[in-house]
Amino acid sequence: MVRPPLSPHERARGERLGRLLRKARGARSMTEIAAASGVPVETLRKIETGRIATPAFFTVVALAASVGLSLEDVVSCCTDTRTGESLSA
Repeated sequence: MVRPPLSPHERARGERLGRLLRKARGARSMTEIAAASGVPVETLRKIETGRIATPAFFTVVALAASVGLSLEDVVSCCTDTRTGESLSA
């Protein structure tokens, strides 16, 4: 199955999510957050760098919980204020 290319909005949303997670992680290591969330460290690295722009919902939930973010924080950060397009769009 071939995946359709991501739109510029999807890529930008993924980059915003990555920045948010990096900032919330603070001085904690990727390994620490990966262990706390149950998400592989390489997946976390790819999300933080925007290489995975559309991570699975439960991955986002686990990572947000491990860095102390609410889902409301994630949605508000990842909503494109120009279009109103949210993380789930």
